[in-house]
Amino acid sequence: MPYKYGHYFVAFTLAITVGGFWASYFTASGPMPLAFHVHAVTAMTWLAFLLVQSVSIHSRRNALHKTMGQASFALFPLLMLGFVAIINLSASRYLAQESPFIMELGPAFGIAMVIALAAYLTLFYNALKHRRNIKLHAGYMLATPMILFESPFSRLMEHLFPWMNFIQSGGPRNVLDTIAISDTLVSAFALALYFRDRKHGAPWLMAAGFVMLQAVVTWFAPDMTFLNAPFKAYAQIPGSITLAAGALAGIAVTYFGWVAGSRPAAARAVPETG
Repeated sequence: MPYKYGHYFVAFTLAITVGGFWASYFTASGPMPLAFHVHAVTAMTWLAFLLVQSVSIHSRRNALHKTMGQASFALFPLLMLGFVAIINLSASRYLAQESPFIMELGPAFGIAMVIALAAYLTLFYNALKHRRNIKLHAGYMLATPMILFESPFSRLMEHLFPWMNFIQSGGPRNVLDTIAISDTLVSAFALALYFRDRKHGAPWLMAAGFVMLQAVVTWFAPDMTFLNAPFKAYAQIPGSITLAAGALAGIAVTYFGWVAGSRPAAARAVPETG
């Protein structure tokens, strides 16, 4: 099976996630917005799911792997709902002019999550579409943690490894520096995997493209003042509508990805014998 060390990568991402959000979420004393809980639970569950999937297929527990794969049909739309919940929270805080920090960086956080959501939709669609090609299927699934990696690692960089931030923009924009650097590191790792096997490297090239797009757009977002008006307009859409749209996007990608990966009817038919 390909990527026999894939579960170590997922476990490392899971550990980075716990470490990155340890102070701000896992051990925080004050009340947390519901959006944080929804995103945290669905994202952590997704990583745990990938970990079990990688271990199960390499230990030849194919039945478990198949059952867990079917469970992803329900998990993935919930994951997308969690992403939208965070976008909604950033937008509502921006609309309420909660703080100078959110007024400067709110649209940047929103566009970063939109790009992450688009990346997940694209990668999961292709994972289902190419599920009969083991290397491509595994690659697209294992590429999804790369989209998550930036958020916790940028927090670790800010608090534990400030020397890594060689940009040092100063003020609130320092946060965007850490995001850009984290995304660049992920992109370099993805490109290294791509060049190891370019024939089956599409997942890694795609992941690298998304994280670098996120790095560039997010860092320049405070200078893109034209984003402010649509972000404010988005904040005024009822949350129930945007959350439903996110979940429906996850359902649609799951359905169409599965259909795209199905064998043609002619190939499934058993030839008649005379």
